[in-house]
Amino acid sequence: MANLLYQQIEMLSREKHIEPEVVVSAIEDAMVVAARKYYKTEEDLRAKFNQETGQVDVFSVHIVVEQVTDSNKEVSLTDAKKKNPEVEVGSEIILAKPTDVLGRIAAQTAKQVILQKVREAERDTIFNEYHTRVGELVTVIVKRAEGPDLIVDMGRTEARLPKREQSKLETYNIGERLRVVIKMVDRAAKGPQVIVSRADASLVQRLFEMEVPEIYDGTVQIRFAAREAGERTKVAVASRDKDVDPVGACVGMKGMRVQSIIRELRGEKIDIIPYSEETVAFAQKALSPAKVTRVQITDPEAHKLEVIVEDSQLSLAIGKKGQNVRLASKLIGWDIDIKSEEEKRREIEDQMTRLTAPATPLTSLAGVGAKTIEKMEAAGINNVEALAAMTPEQLMEIPGIGEKMVDKIYQAVNRFYEGGGEAAVATEEAAQAVEGAEGSEAVAEGEQATDEVAENTEASAETETNAEEASADASASPDSESAGNVEEVSAETHSEKSKHATATEDASESAQGDTEQPEEAKS
Repeated sequence: MANLLYQQIEMLSREKHIEPEVVVSAIEDAMVVAARKYYKTEEDLRAKFNQETGQVDVFSVHIVVEQVTDSNKEVSLTDAKKKNPEVEVGSEIILAKPTDVLGRIAAQTAKQVILQKVREAERDTIFNEYHTRVGELVTVIVKRAEGPDLIVDMGRTEARLPKREQSKLETYNIGERLRVVIKMVDRAAKGPQVIVSRADASLVQRLFEMEVPEIYDGTVQIRFAAREAGERTKVAVASRDKDVDPVGACVGMKGMRVQSIIRELRGEKIDIIPYSEETVAFAQKALSPAKVTRVQITDPEAHKLEVIVEDSQLSLAIGKKGQNVRLASKLIGWDIDIKSEEEKRREIEDQMTRLTAPATPLTSLAGVGAKTIEKMEAAGINNVEALAAMTPEQLMEIPGIGEKMVDKIYQAVNRFYEGGGEAAVATEEAAQAVEGAEGSEAVAEGEQATDEVAENTEASAETETNAEEASADASASPDSESAGNVEEVSAETHSEKSKHATATEDASESAQGDTEQPEEAKS
């Protein structure tokens, strides 16, 4: 009987890949739990498995002390000497507990404890074995489906293939053989601990290592890889030997090597790109098959690039649903902002227009208080154009400006650019100011003409007075020559009168027309 029990322990150990001592320890712990539950005691119980007899003995252990404070764990020196005269203080007294009285309930409890202990030992063994093999390529067999996830058989244990780690364009059948990579080992998982993947980029790297001898021996290295499972993968390769072409080695003669990998991935497209230490050159190659015109680093700290392509190459560079530029960004580790030449030209023109255009003061915004304007000016925002270019999050970072105030500011900005509010009022006031200035000039011209008429009238009056005096002198003198002179003076006087009268009428009409000009402008 003893040999049979120990043989079963060894068989279980080989099946679960754990040591026999682990199973024996689980049996001893199970007997302790069963005995404590049966005897309902808090004593310090221990169990010992005998390999020869197959018997599991249970003992209670007490510490020898002078003064007993806990009867469940201590025994007085006097009582201990009755059982063993040689004991001393601090020694242990072991008392056997009968196990033949343990019934069915105790046996069931022991069974559950043994299974739990063996399961824990098995999980520890699996974790210790596989956590060092993360990224390794293994072949598995699809065993069953649990919802969207698949349970696969790895030989010694089961693994889980989650939905997120499955290729989008692949379907799997029960009993199908798959090549997967070990993604991670989850020690706290309730089910299988090993998580495998068909969507990880490391799967492509491992397949290249199998198909390309130059990668396996280290002559060619895969520096980076970016993948969207089922659609496209970009791989950056570099050669340690200048005489070996890394792209040609991966493609193979007539594309045989890469075609083998594409078949394994069910038709997924693969772009093989030569790696470059220079970020600009690497970005140009990463966006292939599109032709890049110019690459500029816009923010080295935040790893941001600006890529300019021809208008005809823009859609190719972006790819289907942005796939090409997204994979290129993952591959080089930089954020890529891709633009066409036409778009870049318009952007430069807009920047030049903003630089040359006069800045509009913040006081032009209707509905924004002076305190709010002071807060924005303290933050370096001095005109409406700079305010309109800011996002709500940037405005809320200004001390003293909250979400409601941000909404109020944006409403004022919208009114400003729509031509309403303060902008329209300012335009109307400017027009009125111009009209008022023109009217003032016309009135001034009219007054000047009136002054000229008055001067001409006074001159005419003086001329008439001189003429009368001359007539009186002529009548007093009978000289004919004097009379002729008087007549000539009278004629000249009448001529000057007519001239002055005509000038006066013209000046009056000019003044009246100039005075009416502002009314016509107002209408």
